[in-house]
Amino acid sequence: MRAVAGLMLLAMTPTISAGPDRIAGAPFATRSEVFAPRGMAATSHPLATQIALDILKAGGSAVDAAIGANAALGLMEPTGNGIGGDLFAIVWDPKTKKLHGLNASGRSPRSLTLEHFRKLGLAQIPKHGPLPVSVPGCVDGWFKLHGKFGKLPMKDLLAPTIRYAREGHPVAETIAYYWARSVPILARWPGFNETFTVAGRAPAKGELWKNPALAATLETIAWRGRDAFYTGELSRKIDAYMKAQGGFLSYEDLAAHDSEWVQPVSVNYRGYDVWELPPNTQGVAALQMLNILEAYDLKSLGFGSVDHVHLLTEAKKLAFEDRAKYYADPAFAKIPLRQLLSKDYAAQRRALIDSSKAAARYDAGALVQGDTIYLTTADADGMMVSLIQSNYRGMGSGMCPGLGFCLQDRGELFTLQEGHANTYAPRKRPFHTIIPAFVTKDGEPWLSFGLMGGDMQPQGHVQILVNLIDFGMNLQEAGDAPRIYHTVPNALTGEPDSAGAELFLESGFPAETVRALSLRGHKTGTQVGPYGGYQAIMRIATKDGRVYVGASESRKDGQAAGY
Repeated sequence: MRAVAGLMLLAMTPTISAGPDRIAGAPFATRSEVFAPRGMAATSHPLATQIALDILKAGGSAVDAAIGANAALGLMEPTGNGIGGDLFAIVWDPKTKKLHGLNASGRSPRSLTLEHFRKLGLAQIPKHGPLPVSVPGCVDGWFKLHGKFGKLPMKDLLAPTIRYAREGHPVAETIAYYWARSVPILARWPGFNETFTVAGRAPAKGELWKNPALAATLETIAWRGRDAFYTGELSRKIDAYMKAQGGFLSYEDLAAHDSEWVQPVSVNYRGYDVWELPPNTQGVAALQMLNILEAYDLKSLGFGSVDHVHLLTEAKKLAFEDRAKYYADPAFAKIPLRQLLSKDYAAQRRALIDSSKAAARYDAGALVQGDTIYLTTADADGMMVSLIQSNYRGMGSGMCPGLGFCLQDRGELFTLQEGHANTYAPRKRPFHTIIPAFVTKDGEPWLSFGLMGGDMQPQGHVQILVNLIDFGMNLQEAGDAPRIYHTVPNALTGEPDSAGAELFLESGFPAETVRALSLRGHKTGTQVGPYGGYQAIMRIATKDGRVYVGASESRKDGQAAGY
């Protein structure tokens, strides 16, 4: 909103001379990177960033800071996340010099069957209400991370958010905008108005917002641990609420939940090892795109050129066809990861691209099958955390059990199409859009970053890395540069139909690029909002030691800060 207007204004302004706060000739606005020697946090809300820094200064680890910031964002940015949702993380451990991946996504209810959806005559799982609700994995994810890498007591990490929930905090501008859009959609569901409105309306920008029910819930978790949420009084309340609404999520589903440590997967792109988490996330799509793009000299093509945008779009189309066919819960489907990530397979897929014409669609490769928040933190010991957490569709399902949060609607991402890798089944993890990312170089950490926003996420990951590696932008500039977003009908439900695809270009791209893309057969358009939310921390070496560089999304309310 504000940022888009700013980009348009700068794009219309002739560059006669440039002040120190502007890059000469750039068609978009940017600001300076943030530098700090000991610790850094980048989140989508300034108060969450400050909480993370306070935890770091008190001797907490980067994981402690990430948990504290995530808890705060659940209160302050309920339009994107909360303890009713799932969590994924990648952690760089400086002691072992290894990356650790955590999949804290929940499974579908054991008593809800595919046959039930058929009896209801549904072609796809509803967006809201009781049917798309799956087990929330966030709280268990916190405790898994804390048990391995935490330093401070959990009660200290949650205390700042508990205080803000009781005493109030002013609602930020972008969050207020999305909150107001969510209320008319979700107000029909029992408990939502009581939890998230002021006399039936969303809180306004700058208005003090309190959530005493969430404060009480977090206090219970802080003092009684993760079991309070999964086998204790909180799980009993969730069970009773869901039964009263005709839902299927039960005490037994919560009690059976367990997050999983997983091995991140990577490809090398021009000397940089780019790491994502394996399915059930969509992170592999970003790696497939990078493999396809590596053969092109993007630097010489130039940022914003028709060839730059065309090649990124075609690489995305190719990767997303595989995404729709192969990505699912690995406990239910054998996923051909080695083939999907091989350079030979990328060459085969790349050969399908016509450099002068947009493809209407591609088929998935024939292989043997084998709205969200992002934050990143780094501490004085060298630990870095890439963490993403979400309710899925904005504020979630609308199902609010009286505990200060909404349950997620992540189950919507299952397909009801029989025989698909992501077909609904009881106790199954749905295909997941949220993906943290990490980059190492020569075995050392280089970049912890992410970009929220559904199927924009792998597209955004690739664009950030191309901006940094190919076009030589700095960390903040790489995020502020205008983005492209290619979408297809039912993209987030995994349906492989590319008919009617649209290519949206954020303001800041040259008009001649947009015209040339149309001549190549791309259906171009403009849209405000779908381009994601970026946060990043880079580690650079200086002659005096390590320095952190931070950047935060200018399209959101966030802040990068360090000490």
